[in-house]
Amino acid sequence: MLNGVTMKLNADKYILSALKEDITSEDVTTNAVMREDKAGRADLIAKEDGIMCGLEVFCRVFELLDEKAVFETEYKDGDFVKKGDLIGVVKGDIKALLSGERTALNYLQRMSGIATFTSQFVKELKGYKTKLLDTRKTTPNMRIFEKYAVKVGGGCNHRYNLSDGILLKDNHIGAAGSVTKAIEMAKEYAPFVRKIEVEVETLDMVEEAIKAGADIIMLDNMDNETMKEAVRRIGDKAKTECSGNVTKERLKEIAEIGLDFVSAGALTHSAPILDISLKNLRAE
Repeated sequence: MLNGVTMKLNADKYILSALKEDITSEDVTTNAVMREDKAGRADLIAKEDGIMCGLEVFCRVFELLDEKAVFETEYKDGDFVKKGDLIGVVKGDIKALLSGERTALNYLQRMSGIATFTSQFVKELKGYKTKLLDTRKTTPNMRIFEKYAVKVGGGCNHRYNLSDGILLKDNHIGAAGSVTKAIEMAKEYAPFVRKIEVEVETLDMVEEAIKAGADIIMLDNMDNETMKEAVRRIGDKAKTECSGNVTKERLKEIAEIGLDFVSAGALTHSAPILDISLKNLRAE
């Protein structure tokens, strides 16, 4: 989770990069109207219903611009807010509040949007054993924030990056020559603690993956009937995952097949932002 230590070790560099993208030399507008330091405060207000996520990141933006900045709130990530709710008050040098506003809101709106969207998917799976996973279809330099938001929304993280796990997809299989060869090579190369997941598109590939000893078999873009047969053949020989064209509307029928996991790139690449506003800036 994004606690203080994690923030400084992993997130600060991305937040600083975002600030530098927005302020290449100076915030000319703010410097034009604020010629001296002055303490101020502004209200963070929800403009629609949703799940909060990224409050620490929001605060950290202002801290990096003004080490004395503080964010006062009774909410925490994962809490539900309603339209019109006062989420909190950010205090600090007015120049820092003005210069950091857009970057801070970009993070908070994006992360809260993903958490809210993910929670809607999770709701569809209630009562089923199938767990919801995200993917690597994330915004460049936003993965740590977006995958965290999926967890806040009740989903689970698939591998974080290419160093985090073995997933043999169609092009890896093509490079190796076959499903069997790809799995054999992965087992030879990888430490025994690594699970090996392989993506398959046909029942023949399912059979090959079972015989080669895959730990997880991902059923990619299969229709429901084919997936049912694949799950029957796999049994308890491997874990099963569904991917490809996974929408909220399809989740119940996918879960009823009995898959262990379902992965959805939409959680991170198609979630709308949650509308949140920083208003009522005034001097202390």
